[in-house]
Amino acid sequence: MKAVIQRATQGVCTVDGEVTGSIENGLVVLVGFTHEDTEKDVEWMAEKIIHLRIFEDDDEKLNRSLLDIHGSVLSISQFTLYGDCKKGRRPNFMDAAKPEAATDLYDRFNAILKEKGIQVETGVFGAHMQISLTNDGPVTLILDSPSKS
Repeated sequence: MKAVIQRATQGVCTVDGEVTGSIENGLVVLVGFTHEDTEKDVEWMAEKIIHLRIFEDDDEKLNRSLLDIHGSVLSISQFTLYGDCKKGRRPNFMDAAKPEAATDLYDRFNAILKEKGIQVETGVFGAHMQISLTNDGPVTLILDSPSKS
């Protein structure tokens, strides 16, 4: 599982001219899944994102988490995170999980965030989406779930 995490003062997802998700203070999270991902990976990623200290405290140090600031998440499924561009000029998406498996993992990821008290807004799985955000800092991190042994 991969996630691109962007600290944002606002984020909006639009599909066919309709807003499907909107946040003000929190994180825009692009998430992608591969064939080997399990619920354990999803749980690890959700916990990591919730507790990352990437928001500034009163001393302008990155000491606050999403929970600390009562922030929201705009969660966007993005299979293109598993695009392989090593050969040729067109990305190969063979490492991305099939939609049936990815949908279940994506839904579980969002459910875990909600269970932990995070307000979650989403895009539409598999849809053509337009995402806009104001990246704050900018702070952008890329996370991979732990390697399988």
